[in-house]
Amino acid sequence: MRYEIHGEPLPVVTCFVNAGESLVTERGSMCWMTPNMKMQTSTEGGVGKAFGRMFTGESAFQNRYTAMDDEGMIAFASSFPGSIRALDISPGNGMIVQKTAFLASELGVDLSVHFQKKLGAGFFGGEGFIMQKLSGNGVAFIEIDGYAMEYDLAAGQSMIIDTGYLAAMTESCKMDVTAVKGVKNIFLGGEGLFNTVVTGPGKIILQTMPISSVANSILKYIPTKS
Repeated sequence: MRYEIHGEPLPVVTCFVNAGESLVTERGSMCWMTPNMKMQTSTEGGVGKAFGRMFTGESAFQNRYTAMDDEGMIAFASSFPGSIRALDISPGNGMIVQKTAFLASELGVDLSVHFQKKLGAGFFGGEGFIMQKLSGNGVAFIEIDGYAMEYDLAAGQSMIIDTGYLAAMTESCKMDVTAVKGVKNIFLGGEGLFNTVVTGPGKIILQTMPISSVANSILKYIPTKS
């Protein structure tokens, strides 16, 4: 497979697959394709994995698109202004991504649910207990809200991240929370009580426009009934 990503901040990834090759995507993600792309809907991995995907906010069913007889083309667009990133997934080099980030992948990539092991990170970190895990072998495409910034963290190196700005991290990274210090900072700083802390080694991908922040900004302009 080869691919091209165009159109930020309203991006689309166009994939060119050889005859017999397949791509897996969430329901409704396909935008356009050549006539020789055959679609098949299934639970992709069985009932257990289907329910796991539902916990992450995705559909229980996935669509598999296979190129028949000749090279095929299929395109997937982001559902929100931002970026699309291609991740190279391999054994021992999986990625943990925010809920609903998954867009499409090669057949060898496995999408499953990832539970935060630390109660504090789940309750107070802002990312929630449930995220998505991409493992296996192949290329996966994820959606980023806004512009994507990537950092490679050395062993023991940390980054403090505000709620919603963590888009993805390698499975070797560890996530925890830290409390905002100082009474004035807590009540007047506007940053809340807790921040997420991610510690390396590994790569993190941060996003500049979390959809949750956009929703909160718009909410105050929506008229309410008196």
